[in-house]
Amino acid sequence: QVQLVESGGGLVQAGGSLRLSCAGTGRAFNMYAMGWLRQAPGKEREFVAAISWSGDRTYYAGSVKGRFTISRDNAKNTVYLQMNNLKPEDTAVYYCAATRLPYYRDSAEFDYWGQGTQVTVSS
Repeated sequence: QVQLVESGGGLVQAGGSLRLSCAGTGRAFNMYAMGWLRQAPGKEREFVAAISWSGDRTYYAGSVKGRFTISRDNAKNTVYLQMNNLKPEDTAVYYCAATRLPYYRDSAEFDYWGQGTQVTVSS
């Protein structure tokens, strides 16, 4: 079992930056691929980014590529999402997720979820 807790959300103006953190528990955390997904008001939950168990591979949605960076520090059982040049359309609840697979393949395979952290980007 893995428990995930997100933090770092908030209100920021367009063009600003935020860094989200996801702290995990569970002895197998460091063997799991991790991801960030988001759900905007009135929209379906969508994939944002993912990172392999060791951090050697990363994956990004086209809408955030070049602006967001996912990273992890396995010694701290923490995954980060650095978000730069934020846009109003980035406004959403951001969820941290984990899969028991060592590499990301599909969002449908995420097994564990955090409660989410709100990111609001004003224009």
